[in-house]
Amino acid sequence: MRKGKVWLLFMMILLFLCGAAICFQPYINGAVVDSSLKQEAQKFIDRITKPTEQVVEEQGEETICTEPERPYADLWEAMESYNRTIWEEKQDGLSDPWSYIQPSFVLEDYGLEEEVFGVISIPGLELELPLYLGASDENLSKGAAVLSQTSIPIGGNNTNCVIAGHRGWYGASYFRHIDQLQPGDEVIITNLWESLHYTVVETTTIQPNDVEAIHIQENRELLTLLTCHPPASGGKERLLVFCERT
Repeated sequence: MRKGKVWLLFMMILLFLCGAAICFQPYINGAVVDSSLKQEAQKFIDRITKPTEQVVEEQGEETICTEPERPYADLWEAMESYNRTIWEEKQDGLSDPWSYIQPSFVLEDYGLEEEVFGVISIPGLELELPLYLGASDENLSKGAAVLSQTSIPIGGNNTNCVIAGHRGWYGASYFRHIDQLQPGDEVIITNLWESLHYTVVETTTIQPNDVEAIHIQENRELLTLLTCHPPASGGKERLLVFCERT
Protein backbone atom coordinates (compact mmCIF):
# COMPACT_ATOMS: atom_id res chain seq x y z
CA MET A 1 0.00 0.00 0.00
CA ARG A 2 2.83 2.35 0.94
CA LYS A 3 4.68 1.52 -2.28
CA GLY A 4 1.60 2.50 -4.26
CA LYS A 5 1.40 5.89 -2.54
CA VAL A 6 5.10 6.55 -3.07
CA TRP A 7 4.78 5.63 -6.75
CA LEU A 8 1.74 7.89 -7.13
CA LEU A 9 3.58 10.79 -5.46
CA PHE A 10 6.58 10.22 -7.71
CA MET A 11 4.38 10.30 -10.81
CA MET A 12 2.66 13.49 -9.67
CA ILE A 13 6.02 15.20 -9.10
CA LEU A 14 7.27 13.99 -12.48
CA LEU A 15 4.17 15.28 -14.26
CA PHE A 16 4.50 18.62 -12.45
CA LEU A 17 8.14 18.96 -13.51
CA CYS A 18 7.31 18.05 -17.10
CA GLY A 19 4.53 20.63 -17.15
CA ALA A 20 6.82 23.28 -15.67
CA ALA A 21 9.51 22.48 -18.24
CA ILE A 22 7.01 22.88 -21.06
CA CYS A 23 5.75 26.20 -19.66
CA PHE A 24 9.21 27.65 -19.11
CA GLN A 25 10.81 26.24 -22.26
CA PRO A 26 10.18 29.37 -24.39
CA TYR A 27 11.74 31.58 -21.69
CA ILE A 28 14.77 29.29 -21.40
CA ASN A 29 15.15 29.16 -25.17
CA GLY A 30 14.73 32.94 -25.38
CA ALA A 31 17.43 33.54 -22.79
CA VAL A 32 19.81 31.28 -24.71
CA VAL A 33 19.09 33.09 -28.01
CA ASP A 34 19.40 36.54 -26.40
CA SER A 35 22.78 35.56 -24.97
CA SER A 36 23.94 34.17 -28.31
CA LEU A 37 22.95 37.37 -30.15
CA LYS A 38 24.83 39.54 -27.64
CA GLN A 39 27.91 37.35 -28.00
CA GLU A 40 27.77 37.66 -31.80
CA ALA A 41 27.44 41.44 -31.49
CA GLN A 42 30.37 41.64 -29.08
CA LYS A 43 32.44 39.44 -31.37
CA PHE A 44 31.96 42.00 -34.16
CA ILE A 45 32.84 44.92 -31.85
CA ASP A 46 36.01 43.17 -30.69
CA ARG A 47 37.03 42.45 -34.27
CA ILE A 48 36.77 46.02 -35.55
CA THR A 49 38.17 47.80 -32.50
CA LYS A 50 41.59 46.16 -32.56
CA PRO A 51 44.31 48.84 -32.51
CA THR A 52 45.46 49.84 -35.98
CA GLU A 53 49.16 50.48 -36.45
CA GLN A 54 50.29 53.83 -37.77
CA VAL A 55 52.57 54.01 -40.80
CA VAL A 56 55.90 55.61 -39.93
CA GLU A 57 57.85 57.36 -42.68
CA GLU A 58 61.28 58.88 -42.31
CA GLN A 59 62.02 61.95 -44.43
CA GLY A 60 65.50 63.23 -43.73
CA GLU A 61 65.67 64.14 -40.08
CA GLU A 62 61.87 64.18 -39.69
CA THR A 63 59.70 61.23 -38.76
CA ILE A 64 56.10 61.46 -39.98
CA CYS A 65 53.30 59.26 -38.65
CA THR A 66 50.37 58.82 -40.99
CA GLU A 67 47.05 57.13 -40.33
CA PRO A 68 46.41 53.89 -42.23
CA GLU A 69 44.05 53.86 -45.17
CA ARG A 70 40.36 53.21 -44.57
CA PRO A 71 39.79 49.42 -44.46
CA TYR A 72 37.58 47.99 -47.19
CA ALA A 73 37.79 51.30 -49.05
CA ASP A 74 36.19 49.85 -52.18
CA LEU A 75 33.19 48.68 -50.14
CA TRP A 76 32.85 52.13 -48.54
CA GLU A 77 32.88 53.84 -51.92
CA ALA A 78 30.36 51.37 -53.35
CA MET A 79 28.02 51.93 -50.41
CA GLU A 80 28.27 55.71 -50.68
CA SER A 81 27.41 55.40 -54.38
CA TYR A 82 24.50 53.08 -53.58
CA ASN A 83 23.05 55.54 -51.07
CA ARG A 84 23.25 58.37 -53.58
CA THR A 85 21.68 56.25 -56.33
CA ILE A 86 18.62 55.10 -54.39
CA TRP A 87 17.99 58.71 -53.32
CA GLU A 88 18.25 59.97 -56.89
CA GLU A 89 16.03 57.16 -58.18
CA LYS A 90 13.45 57.74 -55.40
CA GLN A 91 13.79 54.16 -54.16
CA ASP A 92 11.80 52.70 -57.04
CA GLY A 93 12.49 49.11 -55.95
CA LEU A 94 11.19 49.46 -52.41
CA SER A 95 7.64 48.43 -53.35
CA ASP A 96 8.84 44.97 -54.39
CA PRO A 97 9.23 42.64 -51.35
CA TRP A 98 11.86 40.59 -53.19
CA SER A 99 14.00 43.72 -53.55
CA TYR A 100 14.26 44.54 -49.85
CA ILE A 101 14.88 40.91 -48.90
CA GLN A 102 17.92 40.49 -51.14
CA PRO A 103 21.19 41.85 -49.70
CA SER A 104 22.41 45.08 -51.27
CA PHE A 105 25.99 43.83 -50.89
CA VAL A 106 27.57 40.43 -50.34
CA LEU A 107 30.41 41.22 -47.96
CA GLU A 108 32.36 38.13 -48.97
CA ASP A 109 32.84 39.77 -52.39
CA TYR A 110 34.80 42.53 -50.64
CA GLY A 111 37.12 40.31 -48.66
CA LEU A 112 35.12 39.87 -45.44
CA GLU A 113 34.78 36.41 -43.97
CA GLU A 114 31.41 37.03 -42.30
CA GLU A 115 28.19 38.73 -43.41
CA VAL A 116 27.72 40.69 -40.17
CA PHE A 117 27.86 44.35 -41.23
CA GLY A 118 27.53 45.97 -37.83
CA VAL A 119 25.82 46.13 -34.46
CA ILE A 120 22.73 48.04 -33.35
CA SER A 121 22.82 49.07 -29.70
CA ILE A 122 19.94 50.56 -27.72
CA PRO A 123 21.31 51.39 -24.25
CA GLY A 124 17.89 52.19 -22.76
CA LEU A 125 16.69 48.66 -23.55
CA GLU A 126 20.05 46.98 -22.82
CA LEU A 127 19.78 45.61 -26.36
CA GLU A 128 22.59 44.66 -28.72
CA LEU A 129 22.01 42.82 -31.98
CA PRO A 130 24.24 41.93 -34.91
CA LEU A 131 23.21 43.71 -38.08
CA TYR A 132 22.86 42.11 -41.52
CA LEU A 133 22.14 43.45 -45.00
CA GLY A 134 18.84 42.28 -46.51
CA ALA A 135 15.68 41.51 -44.54
CA SER A 136 15.51 37.80 -45.30
CA ASP A 137 14.04 35.30 -42.84
CA GLU A 138 17.53 33.93 -42.22
CA ASN A 139 19.01 37.33 -41.38
CA LEU A 140 16.07 38.27 -39.15
CA SER A 141 16.55 35.06 -37.19
CA LYS A 142 20.21 35.97 -36.58
CA GLY A 143 19.66 39.58 -35.49
CA ALA A 144 18.40 42.79 -37.07
CA ALA A 145 18.44 43.47 -40.82
CA VAL A 146 18.72 46.50 -43.10
CA LEU A 147 15.97 46.61 -45.72
CA SER A 148 17.53 46.75 -49.15
CA GLN A 149 16.44 49.75 -51.21
CA THR A 150 16.91 51.81 -48.03
CA SER A 151 20.17 53.53 -47.07
CA ILE A 152 23.19 51.63 -45.79
CA PRO A 153 23.98 52.98 -42.29
CA ILE A 154 27.29 54.73 -43.03
CA GLY A 155 26.07 58.29 -42.48
CA GLY A 156 25.40 61.09 -44.91
CA ASN A 157 22.68 63.55 -45.85
CA ASN A 158 19.56 62.36 -47.69
CA THR A 159 19.64 58.93 -46.07
CA ASN A 160 17.18 56.79 -44.17
CA CYS A 161 18.36 53.36 -43.07
CA VAL A 162 15.39 51.14 -42.22
CA ILE A 163 16.26 48.31 -39.85
CA ALA A 164 13.77 45.48 -39.28
CA GLY A 165 13.61 43.14 -36.31
CA HIS A 166 11.24 40.52 -34.96
CA ARG A 167 8.76 41.63 -32.27
CA GLY A 168 10.10 38.82 -30.14
CA TRP A 169 10.75 35.40 -31.62
CA TYR A 170 10.83 31.95 -29.96
CA GLY A 171 11.10 33.59 -26.56
CA ALA A 172 13.96 35.94 -27.48
CA SER A 173 13.49 39.72 -27.35
CA TYR A 174 14.81 41.16 -30.64
CA PHE A 175 12.72 44.37 -31.15
CA ARG A 176 9.94 43.35 -28.74
CA HIS A 177 10.31 46.38 -26.49
CA ILE A 178 11.13 49.19 -28.94
CA ASP A 179 7.65 50.62 -28.28
CA GLN A 180 9.10 51.75 -24.93
CA LEU A 181 11.55 54.12 -26.62
CA GLN A 182 10.91 57.81 -26.01
CA PRO A 183 12.08 60.96 -27.82
CA GLY A 184 15.66 61.64 -26.79
CA ASP A 185 16.61 57.99 -26.29
CA GLU A 186 19.82 56.91 -28.01
CA VAL A 187 20.33 54.31 -30.73
CA ILE A 188 23.88 53.50 -31.86
CA ILE A 189 24.95 51.84 -35.09
CA THR A 190 28.49 50.49 -35.18
CA ASN A 191 29.49 49.59 -38.73
CA LEU A 192 32.80 48.40 -40.15
CA TRP A 193 34.34 51.87 -39.82
CA GLU A 194 32.75 53.89 -37.01
CA SER A 195 29.89 54.33 -34.53
CA LEU A 196 26.95 56.53 -35.53
CA HIS A 197 24.76 58.01 -32.80
CA TYR A 198 21.06 58.67 -33.36
CA THR A 199 18.30 60.10 -31.15
CA VAL A 200 14.70 58.91 -31.15
CA VAL A 201 12.39 61.65 -32.45
CA GLU A 202 9.04 59.96 -33.10
CA THR A 203 7.13 56.66 -32.89
CA THR A 204 4.16 55.76 -35.07
CA THR A 205 2.24 52.81 -36.54
CA ILE A 206 1.49 52.26 -40.23
CA GLN A 207 -0.18 49.73 -42.49
CA PRO A 208 2.14 47.07 -43.96
CA ASN A 209 1.81 48.50 -47.49
CA ASP A 210 2.55 52.12 -46.51
CA VAL A 211 5.93 52.30 -48.24
CA GLU A 212 5.96 56.10 -48.36
CA ALA A 213 6.42 56.22 -44.59
CA ILE A 214 9.91 54.74 -44.80
CA HIS A 215 11.21 56.75 -47.77
CA ILE A 216 14.29 58.93 -47.52
CA GLN A 217 13.44 62.49 -46.45
CA GLU A 218 15.29 65.33 -48.12
CA ASN A 219 18.11 66.94 -46.13
CA ARG A 220 17.75 64.53 -43.23
CA GLU A 221 19.93 61.71 -41.92
CA LEU A 222 17.53 59.18 -40.44
CA LEU A 223 17.47 55.72 -38.95
CA THR A 224 14.09 53.95 -38.78
CA LEU A 225 13.41 50.87 -36.66
CA LEU A 226 10.61 48.65 -37.98
CA THR A 227 8.76 45.73 -36.42
CA CYS A 228 5.31 44.13 -36.35
CA HIS A 229 2.52 45.63 -34.26
CA PRO A 230 0.87 44.69 -32.01
CA PRO A 231 2.96 41.76 -30.73
CA ALA A 232 1.80 38.29 -31.75
CA SER A 233 -0.78 39.77 -34.13
CA GLY A 234 0.46 38.20 -37.34
CA GLY A 235 1.79 41.54 -38.54
CA LYS A 236 -1.47 43.51 -38.85
CA GLU A 237 0.44 46.80 -38.60
CA ARG A 238 4.02 48.03 -38.46
CA LEU A 239 5.58 49.98 -35.61
CA LEU A 240 8.12 52.60 -36.71
CA VAL A 241 10.63 54.38 -34.48
CA PHE A 242 12.22 57.33 -36.28
CA CYS A 243 15.68 58.40 -35.14
CA GLU A 244 17.87 61.28 -36.36
CA ARG A 245 21.66 61.48 -36.41
CA THR A 246 23.08 63.63 -33.62
